[in-house]
Amino acid sequence: MSFKDLLKERLSKELNEQELSKLPSGFQRIGDIIILNLDESLKKHKRKIGEIVLELFKDVRTVCIKEGGIKGEFREPQIEYLAGDKNTETIHIESGIKYNFDVRKIMFAKGNVSERVRIPKQVKKDEIIIDMFAGIGYFSLALGKYSKAKKIYAIELNPVSFHYLKENIRLNKINNIEAINGDNREIIDELINNGIKADRVILGYLPPPKEFLPWAFKIIKKKGIIHYEDIINVDNKDKEIERVVEEIRKVAKDFGYNIKLLLAKCIKGYGPKKDHYVFDVKVE
Repeated sequence: MSFKDLLKERLSKELNEQELSKLPSGFQRIGDIIILNLDESLKKHKRKIGEIVLELFKDVRTVCIKEGGIKGEFREPQIEYLAGDKNTETIHIESGIKYNFDVRKIMFAKGNVSERVRIPKQVKKDEIIIDMFAGIGYFSLALGKYSKAKKIYAIELNPVSFHYLKENIRLNKINNIEAINGDNREIIDELINNGIKADRVILGYLPPPKEFLPWAFKIIKKKGIIHYEDIINVDNKDKEIERVVEEIRKVAKDFGYNIKLLLAKCIKGYGPKKDHYVFDVKVE
């Protein structure tokens, strides 16, 4: 029986036919927490729905609901507690890596799992890597655990994310990541002053961090790799890919470099007629 059918069965006496038809057909599970998307017409029943979901999944500790999109400078999710344990901190395990965080404070993009698997496989032995938007360690932890990188500088501005980044490094027993709290432009300038140059720079952030590209080129070595993300309009895919590559190339030229596009890949859908893309470029 599907998730929606299970909910219908349990709520058939409390919801009318129209409301039953609007029940969610799926959910997001992060660790031992389930997050629901509820139609506005069902919000008056949200506590009851949360309790039913908790009954259906014995290994789930907490049920929450999405109350909106991402907001603020630090892209905080709008999540409301519904049922179960009021502690919304959890440990989510993905590809053998433990991510500890609070779902009401931190956004976790499960759709990027393919990139967290792919990029460590590209890394050569003894690479120096800069993760410019490290968050709670989305890429840095995978790089530390599954690549042969010599050193990963994980830079994060948000103090809450930085707290969990440090905790996750400890939790996963990784010793080649240096977590740094601050604006990555200032941190990169400091690293350069200390003689650090990178073989690989990751700009895993949306909206696309165009204004931070100069710092990626400041610290990258010749023949280094930059991983960059952007949003592509699917109706003009080829032109959109060309647009992004030219934007990166323009910055590269300011630093005396050219670039070679190695990969332009769709990670996931991002909205109506929009896709989330990753671009791998080699600095030449």
